[in-house]
Amino acid sequence: MSAGIAYVGPSAQTAYVLCADCGTPIEPNGANLCVNCLRNSYVPVRARLCFPHADELDSPLLNRVDITEGIPKQTSVNWCRGCNRYLSPPSMWTMCELESRELLAICLRKLKGLSKVRLIDAGFIWTEPHSKRLRVKLTIQKEVFSSTILQQIFEVEYVIQGAQCPECTRLAAKNTWRALVQVRQKVDHKRTFLYLEQLILKHNADRDTISVAEVKDGLNFFFASKQHALKMVDFLTAIAPVRAKNSEQLISMDQQNATTNTKQTYAVEIVPICKDDVVCLPTKVARSLSNIAQLTVCHRVGNQIYLIDPLTLNLADISANVYWRAPFPPLADITQAIEFIVLDIEPTSHPPKTAKGGRFLLADAQVSPVGGSMSSDVIFHTRTHLGAVLKPGDTVLGFYLSNSNFNNDAFDQMDPSRVPEVVLVRKTYPNRRKKSKARTWKLRSIVKHAGGESLENAETIGFGRERMDAKQKSRGAAGDQNKAEADYERFLRDIEEDEELRSTLQLFKDPNAQQKQENAMVEDTDGEGDDDEDDFPEIDVDDLLEDMENLGLDQDGDAVIEGGEGEQA
Repeated sequence: MSAGIAYVGPSAQTAYVLCADCGTPIEPNGANLCVNCLRNSYVPVRARLCFPHADELDSPLLNRVDITEGIPKQTSVNWCRGCNRYLSPPSMWTMCELESRELLAICLRKLKGLSKVRLIDAGFIWTEPHSKRLRVKLTIQKEVFSSTILQQIFEVEYVIQGAQCPECTRLAAKNTWRALVQVRQKVDHKRTFLYLEQLILKHNADRDTISVAEVKDGLNFFFASKQHALKMVDFLTAIAPVRAKNSEQLISMDQQNATTNTKQTYAVEIVPICKDDVVCLPTKVARSLSNIAQLTVCHRVGNQIYLIDPLTLNLADISANVYWRAPFPPLADITQAIEFIVLDIEPTSHPPKTAKGGRFLLADAQVSPVGGSMSSDVIFHTRTHLGAVLKPGDTVLGFYLSNSNFNNDAFDQMDPSRVPEVVLVRKTYPNRRKKSKARTWKLRSIVKHAGGESLENAETIGFGRERMDAKQKSRGAAGDQNKAEADYERFLRDIEEDEELRSTLQLFKDPNAQQKQENAMVEDTDGEGDDDEDDFPEIDVDDLLEDMENLGLDQDGDAVIEGGEGEQA
C-alpha cells in the first residue's frame, strides 16, 4: 500500500520593517514607527492621526509635528477711519461688515504659509466691536508622512490698525498734486467732453487721478506724479486729435542737495471740429488732400479727422500734426442745424456710387424745411451722401448755406456757384423724441469738482447735471446749468440714434427703469397719435452691462442691485 503524498504550499509570511527610531521589527505603516516610539516621542496636541492602527494609540492622539508652524498666530489688518474700508492685499480697499465673508477673506489673505496646508474650515470668534481685535478659528490638514494626514484646530488674532486709504489721504491733504493735465476745446458745447468721459471710464484711465475739476471750457486732471500725467496725455493723444504743451513751476529748491520740488502742467487742446460739423477747408489744405472739395462734412473723429465730400463721396483724413500746422475752424456745428423732411430721394447712378462699404451712397434728394422761419412750401434739390439711410418721409438734419452768414475767410473766397443751397448731415427721429419714453440704460460719470487749479472749497458736480442749491446759484450759473443739461440730453440722443457711436461706449442697465417708464407714461401727453419710426435703432437690453458699483450681497449670498426692487443680478 503506497503512502499518500499531500502537497503543502508555502505558508503566508508577514513582511516586517524596522522602526525608524528604535529598530524594532514592526508591520509596515504610514509613519514606519512602532507604538512605543509614537507614545514616547510625540508631543500631545489637538490633532487627529489618520493611521492604519490608530486603535492601538491612546486618546488624545499624539503628534510630534506641528503643522501650524510657519503660520503666524497674531497679525494685523489695516482699516481706514475715514471710509470704514479694509485693505485687501495688495492695494485694494474694500467695504466690509464685521464678521462678514468679505472680511474673513481679507483675514485669510493676510496669513503667510496658509497655502502650504489644506484649509478645512474658518470662522470668526465673537469679540467686542470696540476691542479692535478679530479672532478667527481655523481648521487645517497637512500630510506629514506617506498616508499620514494631520488635522489641527488653532486660533489667529488680528489687531485692527487705523490707516488712511489713498482716496481719504487725497481728500485730507490740500493742494498735494504734482502734475496737472488741462484738457480744453474751444467749442460752445460739451459733447466732446461727455464722450471723452465715457472713454476714460471704459479704459479706466482715471485710476491714478487725485481729483477731476470742471472748468468753463474743459477739464483739469490732477495727479500725484509726472508719470501718471504723461500716461493721461498719451491716452488722449491715442483717442483724439490733440496737441500738448508742458510747463514747469518751481515750488522749492534744496541747494545743498541739489534737489528741486516742481509742479508740471500739461495743456492739451482738442481740435474744435466735431462729428457732423460742416468744414470749409482752406484752398492749400484741400489741394494737399488729393484736391478734395473745400466744402466737406466731418463724419467721424478719432485720432484723426475723417471728412467726406457730400457731392462726390470723396474721402480725406487729416491727422493732428497736419491740422495744427494750419488750423481752421468749422463752418457750422450740429447745434446750428435745422430739420428737413425728405420728399423724394433716388441714387445718382445705376449701379449706385457708394463709399465705406455701402455706408454712404450718393443720391439726389428733394427736401423741405420743417417749421422755423422758412416756409414749408419751399423745396430744395440737393445731393447727399446719406442715400443709404434716407427714404421719403424721413427727417434729416442739415444746414441752409444760401441763407446763412459765416465769418469764415475760406468760405468767403469760394465760388458761390460751387456752394450748394442745403447740406444734409444726419438722419434724426423726431417722433421718438416727442415721446417721453424712459431709457432702460444709463451712463456712469466721473466725480468732478467745480473750480480751477485749487481743490479747496470745491463743489462736487457731474458736468452740471446734479442741480446745485438754489441759494448758491446765480442767474448766470442757472443758464450754464440748463445749457449743460441740454448738451447731456443731446448726447444721450446721439447715442440712441448712432449705432457706431454706441459701439464705442459702455451702457449699463438702469435698475429704476421700470419706475421711470411708468412715470413717463403718466406724464406723456404730447406723443399721442405719433408712431415711432420703423428703423429707429433700438438698444438691446442684452447688450447692456450690469452696474457693478450698485451690486451688493443679501443674507443668502446672492447678488442684488442696491436701490432696486429686489431684482437679482
